[in-house]
Amino acid sequence: MPHTYTSCLIHYVFSTKGRCKSIPSDLRARLYPYFGGIAREHGMKAIAVGGTDDHLHVLMSLPATMSVSKAAQLIKGGSSKWVHDTFAAQAAFTWQEGYGAFSIGVTGIPETVRYIERQVEHHRTHSFEDEYREFLNRHGIQYDEAHVWG
Repeated sequence: MPHTYTSCLIHYVFSTKGRCKSIPSDLRARLYPYFGGIAREHGMKAIAVGGTDDHLHVLMSLPATMSVSKAAQLIKGGSSKWVHDTFAAQAAFTWQEGYGAFSIGVTGIPETVRYIERQVEHHRTHSFEDEYREFLNRHGIQYDEAHVWG
């Protein structure tokens, strides 16, 4: 696409299945760079990755040829396979089927990066459920509680 210029910035939220606390800090330290590798391999850019033991946030820049859902599939599928292949003790690790994907503008990058980098600190006082509801409401997304938490 020689004359196509895009800026597609997506703030993803991926949760473990059943909010299982299956991403300990030592795994997160290795998983974050792995997300970046998956992104580069597929022409994306992971601008920031952060999270806690039951969910991760990723700010991604997607190329014009990549759909939001395809990027999520590649990141979740690739990281899940890597965790299973690399960490025998994490055999039960799995991502929840769904995910959150929220578009941001280029001027929102610094604030979003700070937010993602401060996830552990943020969740000392805010639950994941409240955080996720806030994202959905801020973006005007109607949701069914049973599907969001299932």
